Amino acid sequence: MQLSLTINNKPTVLDVEPDMPLLWLIRDEAQLKGTKFGCGKAQCGACSLYVDGDLIRSCSYPSQMANGKKITTIEGLSEDETHLHPVQQAWLEVQVPQCGYCQSGFMMAAAKLLEGNPNPTVDDIKNGISNICRCGTHPRIIKAILLAAKLKNDGKQG
Repeated sequence: MQLSLTINNKPTVLDVEPDMPLLWLIRDEAQLKGTKFGCGKAQCGACSLYVDGDLIRSCSYPSQMANGKKITTIEGLSEDETHLHPVQQAWLEVQVPQCGYCQSGFMMAAAKLLEGNPNPTVDDIKNGISNICRCGTHPRIIKAILLAAKLKNDGKQG
């Protein structure tokens, strides 16, 4: 099935199996490797990305459902490497990752949280993000999201 998508603001046409999970379209066909495979059951959030601005778990999202839609991956979260999204900047400043495998999904979820809640509390973060980090970096993730909110509110928009 031929799909027309916009991936990180780039119009793209790909010929894929319609039931292929969007994760594999992004990683194997579009060659964007930032989105990770975690559990394969839409539980851990390592595969999180945006479809038309909605946060989804791409491991369980059929590619055919993305036809004609706008996809944003971690590679498209910021303009470029010199203009990072506040969440990416905060992740660097706090040095969140341990192994780093789940971090792109967490950053996508954090950016989405901040769109709807520019001043989250620790409880808002704990209740609003259901991603899983097996390394136990959650305290640094919360610290980074609070910093990202400050950076975003101080005008360092992403």
